[in-house]
Amino acid sequence: MRLSISVRRLAGTAAATVLGLGMLLSPALAEAGFERWVAGFRQTAAESGISRSTYDRAFRGVNSIDPEVLEKARYQPEFTAPVWDYFDNRVHEHSVEVGRQMARKYKGTLDRIEQRYGVDRYILLAIWSMESNYGEILKNDKVMRNVVRSLATLAYADKKRAKFARTQLIAALKILQSGDIDESHLTGSWAGAMGHTQFIPTSYQAYAVDFDGNGRRDIWNSVPDALATAANLLRKNGWQAGKTWGYEVELPGGRKFPSGSLSLAKWQDLGVRRANGKAFPRGNDKAELKVLDGRGGPAFLATKNFFVLKRYNNADKYALAVGLLADEIAGYGGLVRDWNRPFTKLSFEEKQELQERLSVQGYYDGKFDGKIGEGSKSAIKAFQAQAGLTPDGHPSMEVLSRLRQR
Repeated sequence: MRLSISVRRLAGTAAATVLGLGMLLSPALAEAGFERWVAGFRQTAAESGISRSTYDRAFRGVNSIDPEVLEKARYQPEFTAPVWDYFDNRVHEHSVEVGRQMARKYKGTLDRIEQRYGVDRYILLAIWSMESNYGEILKNDKVMRNVVRSLATLAYADKKRAKFARTQLIAALKILQSGDIDESHLTGSWAGAMGHTQFIPTSYQAYAVDFDGNGRRDIWNSVPDALATAANLLRKNGWQAGKTWGYEVELPGGRKFPSGSLSLAKWQDLGVRRANGKAFPRGNDKAELKVLDGRGGPAFLATKNFFVLKRYNNADKYALAVGLLADEIAGYGGLVRDWNRPFTKLSFEEKQELQERLSVQGYYDGKFDGKIGEGSKSAIKAFQAQAGLTPDGHPSMEVLSRLRQR
């Protein structure tokens, strides 16, 4: 993300806004306030069993807030992105193909994890894709951050998340003290989610396992540990082995449907049918209707495992994306009815081409990764405005066709 103001100015602005101060803090005052907070938090950590040496190691070099953490805290795509945008950036040809490659590469590991935890391998692969792009994000220094600094930033400067961040920070210090990872590798997202499968520190403490048997629960460097940890979380939260997350369905027109959970047999009595024409395998299973894109978009009956997935990330979009991606990696097929987009969809490769052509023409300076984030949308809008198109930022075939003509 490209910031419109300097990092140091943003640090002062964020602190002043969140803490409710009447005037803008200077960077020096903001940093001094943060340093006092760090010094004061030492006693809280000590009361939780954190040694002085662990605290010193953890906070070495952490002398200012991370302003990008506060910026990212204001934008969470599970709750703000349009439905089609959220899914197009996560469930696509590339994520499916890499998932299948990983299924082959880690077949033995996945066999053992399924046997021990009863969690479907394709669900775990989909979570891995969603959380870290199969580990690729962990290689990106612009994305991965010092977990201690991130959580201290939120604890100090974000009223909404301060209690959460303090709890997570104590847990992160305990992870460091346990020896599972050292301070130089204690990295994660802006909110402190860590490793291949992006566990927050308290969830790591509750569910992390040493699956490869090397004596450390290393979800940062060990794919077996990371996938088994995800499986352990799902199992302990009620995952039903051998059952699906849900079904895409067709709804009969002109009817209203009850909220809440009904048996699949009851849904069928109400005229609801599987979109692929197959029968529901277990009529007694309970399910809840999910319609994320209006009656004109795809509809789903979500079973128990869907709600277990929400224990990983409490958003319907997230759980549904995991389920849909898992089905495609497994070869079960994609959606029968697509999302309602206000444009003609591009394939993953066409979106990469779109980014490359925008770059050649001077509108875009990011990666050609096929993911349409804010940088890509801004570049599309700039081109659309210059080309006399409506500047909506959509990665449409119309935009790509215009670019191809140049």
